[in-house]
Amino acid sequence: MQIEVILEPDLTPDQVAELAVAAEGYGIRALWHSNYHAHWDPFVTLVPAAMATKKILLGVLAVSPYEFHPLKMANSILSLNEISKGRAMLAVGGGGAVLSSIGTTIDFKKLRIVRGVREAVDILKSATTGKFSMGYKGEIFQVTRPHKMGWAKARPPRIYTCSTAPQMLRMGAEVADGLQMSDVALPMIDDAMQNVRAGLARRKVPAEDFRTGNFWAWHIKKDREKSMYEARRELVFRGEMVPPFTGLHHFLDEKDAQYVKDNWASFAKAYWTRSGVIEGAPAAMVDHLIAELSSAGDLGNIERELERYRKFAAAGLSDLALRLFDDPMDGLKLIAEHVVPAFERA
Repeated sequence: MQIEVILEPDLTPDQVAELAVAAEGYGIRALWHSNYHAHWDPFVTLVPAAMATKKILLGVLAVSPYEFHPLKMANSILSLNEISKGRAMLAVGGGGAVLSSIGTTIDFKKLRIVRGVREAVDILKSATTGKFSMGYKGEIFQVTRPHKMGWAKARPPRIYTCSTAPQMLRMGAEVADGLQMSDVALPMIDDAMQNVRAGLARRKVPAEDFRTGNFWAWHIKKDREKSMYEARRELVFRGEMVPPFTGLHHFLDEKDAQYVKDNWASFAKAYWTRSGVIEGAPAAMVDHLIAELSSAGDLGNIERELERYRKFAAAGLSDLALRLFDDPMDGLKLIAEHVVPAFERA
């Protein structure tokens, strides 16, 4: 298993380039830039990083075809790929903060998310071949004019899906170059990988180097109090904490799970106010959720986290994408010193 990092989207292009150079030197496989609604454009922001590095892969996640048509996604990722000389990646997802920010209700049945993401991957994969295309007529997305993209001395960009639910996992494994799961904790990893294998078995052409990654929050710091503040602040966005709360039963009894559902606004307030205070929530329950859904604590907790990561690797993950928050360079150095040596270097 190889180690990747995911950055906050509020870093300047120069800061991202500095982190990319450091990550490349540390043997990190890939650096991902998040796509949020009110921050730097991820494709543009990665250009200085592409020009300052030679080996590290540079990715954007997650971009929804319901916010950005797949044809324009292809323009952006192919441009970044040429600048980086074949090191670009794009992960396509159903949608999140950006969609809700522009007033689009994320109704999976109405939007037909799985079908939409699949068609987006089809369009992107066609565009990245560099071959002439007469267009694309899908059930949801169309390309009505002939086109030829891909300028191409560079290796084609890698197209991922952001997949966590069973149908999305099977679809991504069937059609994409790889997939990124989100916050899939140990109790769910085996079921998730079973769905990935089912999707891989449906491929018409076997995958050359299919990658299966997992987004995982990294809060470890030398100062435990700073770590736990950050972890409490960000807890509302960990996968099983997001409605409809499909996996809370893995970590909490029925009473505590209902408490989270009834008081979700308190978890959200801890983030939006940046207080890290989850009003009214039992401290023991919060600490338990943090321990199950993220990596938090001080240096004394690192061996515990490495054991968790070894179990991820044993389950079949090829990559683990550690999400950095405050003081990203400090977090990157800790990962380089303690995590990368325990796994395969890029």
